[in-house]
Amino acid sequence: MPTREPVDLSKKIFFMSRYKIRPATLRDAKAVADIHAKVSDAIYKELVPAEFFIPQPADKGLTFWREAIEYGEPQVLLAVDEEDSKVVGFVGFDRSRDKGSKPTTGEIWSIYVLPEHWDSGVGLALWDAAREGLADEGCTQVTVWLPLGNARALRFHELAGFKRELNSAKTVPMGGFRLEEIRLKRATV
Repeated sequence: MPTREPVDLSKKIFFMSRYKIRPATLRDAKAVADIHAKVSDAIYKELVPAEFFIPQPADKGLTFWREAIEYGEPQVLLAVDEEDSKVVGFVGFDRSRDKGSKPTTGEIWSIYVLPEHWDSGVGLALWDAAREGLADEGCTQVTVWLPLGNARALRFHELAGFKRELNSAKTVPMGGFRLEEIRLKRATV
């Protein structure tokens, strides 16, 4: 991964301002499914041994994302690069799906940004918009489940104020492989 030169704050703010966050519409379902497939492949091929890794085609997730956008479960927000009007990331969020969680606990179901836009402020803008949306719905806490081996995602969420819940670790089957995940949590305000 190329290293970035330090930038002054004014340039960083300008750079981040090129992304617009907006709600997804049904027309965006294919873009969301494409991003989900591309980023999942980039992440999981590093976490899952080659003999168990099966790339997921975008069309496999298209129905899920179309229904999520149509019914708002989860709510889906997009990051659009205003320079070329392309969708470069998305966040899906709603109430927590964890059994026994309080109704005031929200969850980041997914947050994906195209690799070429990593470290550009897109993820932070998406997280901030989701946090605001959850707070507006009365959520006081928010959780996210992440693979333990995904150092980039763990670092991002920890920098955003999430703390690992060490007693939450679980094993999730992925084909013939078992992936370790952990839940992170923070307040919405």
